[in-house]
Amino acid sequence: MTDKLKIVLVDDQSLCRRGLSELLTNCYDFNVLGAVGTLDELRPMLGEQPDLLVIDLRMKPMDGLAMLELLRKEGCATPAVMLTMSDSEVDLGNAIRAGVRGYLLKDMAPEDVVDAIRRVAAGELVVAPTMTVKMIEMLRGDQPGQETKNSLKLLTDREREILQLLSRGESNKAIAQTLHISYDTVKQHVRHILNKLNLSSRVKAAVLFAKEQGPDSGDNI
Repeated sequence: MTDKLKIVLVDDQSLCRRGLSELLTNCYDFNVLGAVGTLDELRPMLGEQPDLLVIDLRMKPMDGLAMLELLRKEGCATPAVMLTMSDSEVDLGNAIRAGVRGYLLKDMAPEDVVDAIRRVAAGELVVAPTMTVKMIEMLRGDQPGQETKNSLKLLTDREREILQLLSRGESNKAIAQTLHISYDTVKQHVRHILNKLNLSSRVKAAVLFAKEQGPDSGDNI
């Protein structure tokens, strides 16, 4: 039997804490250790050795990134996901530079939030689908090396089609609807893409694909 993923939720709004806690508690593979609103409330929870922190970005009196920075200085290495209303490229960049494993938006569908947290637990860097294009614009300046180009040549036409849609910020569900294939089929194709490119994250794959297209590709990414 697989151990449940131990999660602590941090959000200064009690309604958000309660809703997310109920959502994740109803998942068979999650164990929500607690839902707290401040750093002082969070510290005792760290003694239970959570596997993941899900932290709101905009909180008072201390925002999520400042809280995470202080935790890191205190020696806490627990992976963290930001769950926020902010779709700001600046906030995304600051979060990624701070080492978060995920950047999710509160307006995502509940099932997409659950799926994203599972992917983070599996080792992926995950950002909300609508933030993928912003992530690409932040990272696409460098041109891909020859090894990357050769890896992309290993992809089938269908895999390149799916990767192109990923680079536009489409979710698995949206890709399935666009291509008239099942959600599970999309997930299988994404796994094959990551294996062929030797990458652990669909975000990184989308960035590499966008770089291959060049900085002036526009709608062709």
